[in-house]
Amino acid sequence: MKLLTLIVHTDVQQDLTRLLRSMNQVSGFTFIHAEGHGEEVESDSFLSARDQVVGYAPRIRTELLLEDTEVDSVLATLCDKDHNIAGQGIYWIIPVEKGGHLL
Repeated sequence: MKLLTLIVHTDVQQDLTRLLRSMNQVSGFTFIHAEGHGEEVESDSFLSARDQVVGYAPRIRTELLLEDTEVDSVLATLCDKDHNIAGQGIYWIIPVEKGGHLL
């Protein structure tokens, strides 16, 4: 199993929701609201005047638990230029030793 973590600007939340719901490999997801701070925030084309004043970029974080064989196809779909998600965030992938439901 792998954990794919995505952090994208909140402006693409609806598009990301639609895209994730359309993927058979993704059984579910939760969005966590986050704030982006750093040099890249100043050049973020999605920032509103208000965001620039407060000094952070509103972001959404989600983590997807995927089978090893599904990671590449999910990532390829997310990076596809036909979707509004491409170029709007960052990701990383880490191995998962164990996971399950708390009973």
